[in-house]
Amino acid sequence: MSVIVNLYSKKKNEIFRFLNSYTNQEDLENRDLLEWKKEFRNPIEIADIIGVFIDNNEKYDINMWISLDKDFFINVTDNNADQIIRYLFERYPY
Repeated sequence: MSVIVNLYSKKKNEIFRFLNSYTNQEDLENRDLLEWKKEFRNPIEIADIIGVFIDNNEKYDINMWISLDKDFFINVTDNNADQIIRYLFERYPY
């Protein structure tokens, strides 16, 4: 089972700037994208990107949504990020 992370922004270059700071890669194809989607095979891997997103959300005009179950998305916010990360480690303890 894979989980999905979606990033959305109304400002061009915001997602590129965030991903570039998160991954330290400048080889992203489209700097102006307003939506980014990635599937992760290991659900625990998204804990890192959620943490980076919350730690830096004042720097970027981006929204994050995650899907742990098919067709059900959760908006990641300051209020629920810690609970989501804890839930990930409880649900997928490997």
